[in-house]
Amino acid sequence: MSGRTSFIFSPEQLQYKFHDDHPFNQQRLTLTNDLLKEAGALSDKDIHPARMATIEELLMVHDEDFVSAVMSATEGQLKSSYKTKYGIGTEDTPVFPMMHDAAAWLVGGTLEAADQVMTGSVDHALNLGGGLHHGFRGKASGFCIYNDSSIAIEYMKRKYGARVLYIDTDAHHGDGVQWAFYDDPDVCTLSFHESGRFLFPGTGHVSERGHGDGYGTSYNVPFEAFSEDDSMLEACRKVMREVVSTFKPDVILTQNGADAHYFDPLTHLCGTVAFYYEVPRIAHELAHEFCGGRWIAVGGGGYDIWRVVPRAWGGLWLEMSEQTEIMTNPIPEIWLQRWQEHAPVALPESWQDPKGLYPQVPRREEINRKNERTVQQALKQLSQL
Repeated sequence: MSGRTSFIFSPEQLQYKFHDDHPFNQQRLTLTNDLLKEAGALSDKDIHPARMATIEELLMVHDEDFVSAVMSATEGQLKSSYKTKYGIGTEDTPVFPMMHDAAAWLVGGTLEAADQVMTGSVDHALNLGGGLHHGFRGKASGFCIYNDSSIAIEYMKRKYGARVLYIDTDAHHGDGVQWAFYDDPDVCTLSFHESGRFLFPGTGHVSERGHGDGYGTSYNVPFEAFSEDDSMLEACRKVMREVVSTFKPDVILTQNGADAHYFDPLTHLCGTVAFYYEVPRIAHELAHEFCGGRWIAVGGGGYDIWRVVPRAWGGLWLEMSEQTEIMTNPIPEIWLQRWQEHAPVALPESWQDPKGLYPQVPRREEINRKNERTVQQALKQLSQL
């Protein structure tokens, strides 16, 4: 195993919990960590603690009145106007105890990862508690309060003078990060996601290319509903390489939402865990080829916390730490025994998904052709720069 990879985690990150029935469930961190430990892939020496982001760090991206509103709501002072003005106390993003602190710990984990990579302490760093890409400067949105990726990008720009490429493969468009840097020529955002025609947040069109000095540094590849691995991975292979080679970043930050899987209850894509093993492999390769190995990865969405997220995020760590051979073994029996009694579904016994996981997709060829046209549009934009 490479000693140049850091796994960022602190128990405080588990406090980001809206309520028991909310789809955003941080138990997925516990399940993933435990799977990796039982597989012999994660030891205590690999784990580095997160920290709590400071108010000053949050204000690098977020508006002061928004941060103040989050802190006030945390203390029980929730005003009726907070829902519409700040997105706090909504059905998607309800208030919960210690909300500000818990969100700041997720941000601090990504900042710790950034420092470790940018100082050369490690080549790669992973903060699965991060990836809250829907947070805006002045508003919470889509389960996200503070936007850790946006803050980490701004942090790396200011502290290290870094040119940053952000790659988002969550099924939902990485809108908060895109709009935060839409006019910034030193930050490139690339999002692969399900088309917004039928999925939140409804943005992420190919035509969203940046503004002003940042024109040409925003790229989107929206997939048709019911897209499958082959079509989505072909897009990732082609576009990721072209964007990296064109933009020439100093560091790559990937958001690794695990909600493009067929089992995910909130989306309409037909991915398998093979998608979540191949995308990090591509990012890993490109980081070493173009960025001296500098690669930061965060989590994101992922709402089948039993069958999908532990394997998807476990595979991400195995790729980062060069231990992918572990995936030829079965899922550890002790992990299955420990968690099966809590799971509402049968837990998978293999790192891989079986063939025939879902029924044959109608209009498969039409979906693939539409995705290919989208890819060609994105590549044409790159060629015009």
